[in-house]
Amino acid sequence: MNNILFYIFPNENFIDLSMYQYGYEQCEPGHSFGPVTRNHYLFHYVISGTGTLMADNAKGETQTYPIKSGQGFLIFPGQINTYFADKTLPWEYVWIEFDGLRVKEALDLTGLSPNTPVYRPHSKDICEQMVNEMLYIVHHAKETPFHLIGHLYLFLDYLTQSARVTVPVQSSKMSDYYIKEAINYIEQNFQNNITIEDIAAVCGINRSYFGKIFRNSIGRSPQEFLMNYRMVKATELLKLTSLSIAEVGSAVGYENQLHFSRAFKTVYGISPREWRNRHK
Repeated sequence: MNNILFYIFPNENFIDLSMYQYGYEQCEPGHSFGPVTRNHYLFHYVISGTGTLMADNAKGETQTYPIKSGQGFLIFPGQINTYFADKTLPWEYVWIEFDGLRVKEALDLTGLSPNTPVYRPHSKDICEQMVNEMLYIVHHAKETPFHLIGHLYLFLDYLTQSARVTVPVQSSKMSDYYIKEAINYIEQNFQNNITIEDIAAVCGINRSYFGKIFRNSIGRSPQEFLMNYRMVKATELLKLTSLSIAEVGSAVGYENQLHFSRAFKTVYGISPREWRNRHK
């Protein structure tokens, strides 16, 4: 049987960087997973052995990548992929599924993309530190969420350092300014009945342009960001207060309880009431 460790991260109340699941596996010969898509970024590092990744590129064309020990691969949200261990020398790997507002910005520094998903570190020492952080997280699953998120930040730092490309990353100061203004406005007004048009107006730009630069910078649409931000606040109220479901919904900008429950289930996969019962 496969030697496997697998854990689900218990807390999603982290916005800049969060973790969803992580683990370790010594695969049997020919062991495969997929085809499947992920909602978040999923990084594997191959400790020993070899295997193959099959993944769609940006054009939707399936590409095949042989991967050996000392390398890794990054699967992107929504990317169809399958990966399988070699039949003679099956791989052993550790993985982390993660996401957050700062992730796309960090990964832009690595050169990893749906067209170039294979991680080939240029610094052995920094790569070893990255792998140590991944293994630490796997072997300390009972630590607090804050403790594990701290090590996740170190993992992402070592990942970007060890894979950093020399191509300069283009940035727009005005674009950065608009995004900061938008996020500040959302943080201060999420409990009100605000629209994407309202946010764009605060920035002084039209809705279409705002939506484009927001997605390019954050990796998700303004609507998705606003809904996720509200749901994070909702989980805090569900866990820390005795407010009714309707009162929680109203406190995060949903006057209609049904609309709130639908949005909550879209993000967390369960109803607000079930989430509260699980996290008492």
